[in-house]
Amino acid sequence: MMLLLLLQVALAADLAIVGATVLPVNAPPIEQGTVLVEDGKITAVGATVEVPDGTTVIDGTGKYLMPGIIDVHSHMGVYPWPGASAHGDGNEAVMPVTARVWAGDSVHVTDPAFSRARAGGVTTIMVLPGSANLIGGESITLKLRPSRTLAGLRFSDAPRGIKMACGENPKRVYGGDVDGPSTRMGNLAAMRAAFQGALDYREARRTWREKPPIDADKETLLDVMDGKIRVHIHCYRHDDIEGIYRVMDKYKIQVSSFHHALEAYKVRDLLAAHGTGIATWADWWGFKMEAHDGIPYNAALVRSAGVPVAIHSDSANQVQRLYVQAAKTVRYGMSEAEALRAITLGPAELIGVDKRVGTIEVGKDADLALFSHHPLDVYTRVLRTFIDGDEVYNRSEEGTPDARP
Repeated sequence: MMLLLLLQVALAADLAIVGATVLPVNAPPIEQGTVLVEDGKITAVGATVEVPDGTTVIDGTGKYLMPGIIDVHSHMGVYPWPGASAHGDGNEAVMPVTARVWAGDSVHVTDPAFSRARAGGVTTIMVLPGSANLIGGESITLKLRPSRTLAGLRFSDAPRGIKMACGENPKRVYGGDVDGPSTRMGNLAAMRAAFQGALDYREARRTWREKPPIDADKETLLDVMDGKIRVHIHCYRHDDIEGIYRVMDKYKIQVSSFHHALEAYKVRDLLAAHGTGIATWADWWGFKMEAHDGIPYNAALVRSAGVPVAIHSDSANQVQRLYVQAAKTVRYGMSEAEALRAITLGPAELIGVDKRVGTIEVGKDADLALFSHHPLDVYTRVLRTFIDGDEVYNRSEEGTPDARP
């Protein structure tokens, strides 16, 4: 009898969410579905899943379960709350090329914004350096676990990424410097010089008897050209997108994604041909000249060309309601399925973590968000958020109501 009891405990899963409408993202919704979680991974998904004895069960009846939301463009941690110049650690604005820096070294791991993001169902973010520089440095991908250490937040095995920028921002920051750049042609000339300089440096270290000292900027750029680092570029206008491709094509660099990309709809064929995705807003535009030709149909038009699309936040406030931003895209041409994809699998693909997160399927990390109503319903609320099967947010513990007003 004791042996049988021990066997039942051993076979019990860690968690089962039962009765909810499961939205896998890569498959049709499952009415009254069950998701089984063991050791931080999803082990079963379906309408007829048997829950082992001894498993912790959460009743999701009448609720909706979706993958944890992913934000591909965040500055949380490097611009932590409260906003103050002393906390401004996201831009190493000392020269146009600072490829050597890494956003992880600036992350304030107890930024209060992280907890608010979890309350919005967000489980993974990519934190980027700011857009002052042409090549601003490497990003870091985080899982928003409560943690006192950076090691506890890091998304293990996430690919390296680097943030670049073009257009108005580098012009504004360095336009008054003697060496610039102060124009768009200066931006692209400086990018070319940086990549060519890295190639010259490699050749010098290979052939010269007096080898140049190690240069961290150039070493990072060589990793970019060797395909070891995914390239994410802050870029608004369609002519800037084409200009970036002139540089990147010359050095055979694959662009993973253009961020903000408000005029991407004008060159969606070019994006598709290059295999590049975009991360954009649902309807934010007009706040500077290069943002004046944005349209709310942008995401739907670009996605219709087969281009991967993510809806990003670029904001510690907007990240709390990314599901609302996704809902807006439905008004402007996206299907509900594509809108949900744009805050889950879409950003996971751009970051390069889609084998682990972004959908609800067997073998993936148990990063999940339970909603009171459909995630695209304007009245919905996030009830519970899970990362690797661990609950990291529970609305009932905050004393706020679950029901529709």
